[in-house]
Amino acid sequence: MKELVVISGKGGTGKTSVVASFAALARRAVVADCDVDAADLHLLLAPRNLRCEDFSGGARAAVDPGRCVACGRCRELCRFDAIGQDGPRNAAGERTYRVDPVACEGCGVCAEFCPAQAITLKPVVNGQWFIAESRYGPMVHAALRPGEENSGKLVSIVRTQARKVAEQDGLDLILVDGSPGIGCPVIASITGADLTLAVAEPSLSGLHDLVRVADLAGHFGIPMLVCINKWDINAELTERIEATAAERDIPLAGRVRYDPAVTAAQIQGRTVVEFTQAGAAEDISRLWQRVASELAHG
Repeated sequence: MKELVVISGKGGTGKTSVVASFAALARRAVVADCDVDAADLHLLLAPRNLRCEDFSGGARAAVDPGRCVACGRCRELCRFDAIGQDGPRNAAGERTYRVDPVACEGCGVCAEFCPAQAITLKPVVNGQWFIAESRYGPMVHAALRPGEENSGKLVSIVRTQARKVAEQDGLDLILVDGSPGIGCPVIASITGADLTLAVAEPSLSGLHDLVRVADLAGHFGIPMLVCINKWDINAELTERIEATAAERDIPLAGRVRYDPAVTAAQIQGRTVVEFTQAGAAEDISRLWQRVASELAHG
């Protein structure tokens, strides 16, 4: 079983469009959307959800007003200003303390030092993950609720479930739409993968962020290819990116030209390789052949 993770140093480089087209070209692979903070691969592949599970990535504190003695110790210790004395009155007529669920980080300090043991940590639902069927095969994706954390843990769940689906269905390829950047969700996206494809854009920020993501992949020993999306909008920076990749021994997998057909296809909820065979679709098809060859012989 092979696992390809498509990543980018920043958002908006076209990473998801490339993954969706790869899913169409591969015909039968498990697709995993690990960009859980801003998942949008489902907009192009229109999966039908077969299973939905809640994701709990942590806990939040809650005060039992019946046991609270209104001593204020929890408020003194809370570093996140998440506790206020606006809870219901207790038997002594005092206003009890209440935890703001939005501000609470679930650190547990208040529960540890509450003299009345009136505070407990309770698991919270931070999002959901799904096993689905798209028109090109199984898909595992997730949605983290706005402002929630622990997306790296959710990414790991998505990848684990994708591998289980691949084993159950006898499929030998997993295509992963990784998280952008270099943080915890990206590390969770690439660790243990067979190959990464970094999608870069020809801009100064694109060059800078490609170097960062290359350093990250190199640190974990994950082989990397690079492709440049919309290369023709700045040929000079494209050449600089290619030169930087060559200096780092990162093979160039291909270039994808700027093509309005990509947007036209997205408006119809389709990948560009379904929409046309010319322009960017032709470039992505060649890119897929290069990546598939690397996976086969890698």
